[in-house]
Amino acid sequence: MNVIFPLLISTIAGLSTVIGGLIVYLKIKRVEEFITLCLSFSLSVMISISIIELIPNSSFQFIRYFGLFKGLILSIIIFLIGVLSVNIINKFIKKYDKSTTSNKNLYRVGILSMIALLLHNFPEGIATFMSSYKDITLGISLGIAIMMHNIPEGISISVPIYYSTGSKKRGVVYSLISGIAEPIGALLTYLLFKNYITDLTLSIVLILVAGIMITLAINELLPESLKYKKDKYVIIGLIVGVILVLTNHFVL
Repeated sequence: MNVIFPLLISTIAGLSTVIGGLIVYLKIKRVEEFITLCLSFSLSVMISISIIELIPNSSFQFIRYFGLFKGLILSIIIFLIGVLSVNIINKFIKKYDKSTTSNKNLYRVGILSMIALLLHNFPEGIATFMSSYKDITLGISLGIAIMMHNIPEGISISVPIYYSTGSKKRGVVYSLISGIAEPIGALLTYLLFKNYITDLTLSIVLILVAGIMITLAINELLPESLKYKKDKYVIIGLIVGVILVLTNHFVL
């Protein structure tokens, strides 16, 4: 029983990305405004999660283990590795992308979002499982918090995929692939790594992901959202994204 509930909580939290992914099935009349709003909302969520949660929490762990100076230097180095990895992934996608989509930039944004959030969800699954395994009440609270920000993550994947390929199913499937990393992380933790996962190893992964998400948001999502010249919707998306993350952080 101790194992089933933590796995269940991780699965529900992770697969909530599909809830966000299903937004592509809504009947949208003002497509450019909708894409702009979703992209700006997504980049706001990615940056806010990184700045408010991932970077401070991870840096604190590094400082606790290595001291102030070494901890900060290590945080910066790992963050920069995350930044550089976006360029590597981007080049790989451009080299091997054989798709015939009408909007390759938007398609690439969706793929990069899926990869970044997949990497993000994997350690989240570990954290959710470990918390639930130790304290089911704590695990439920953490699972709800993760579920709340996984929904907009699903939007950030499915919307650009759908509007670049015309396939609603593909948009939802890609958001599912990202979300399924969470229960996989939980399951692998239990089967293989339960005795080796520490606050430090989780922090390394999460600050790496922060570098990836911030770079993705600034270099890919922001230019794509500005392309449609719907500035009002960009601002609305940014504000709503920040409010959602702040509410998730301080209330849940």
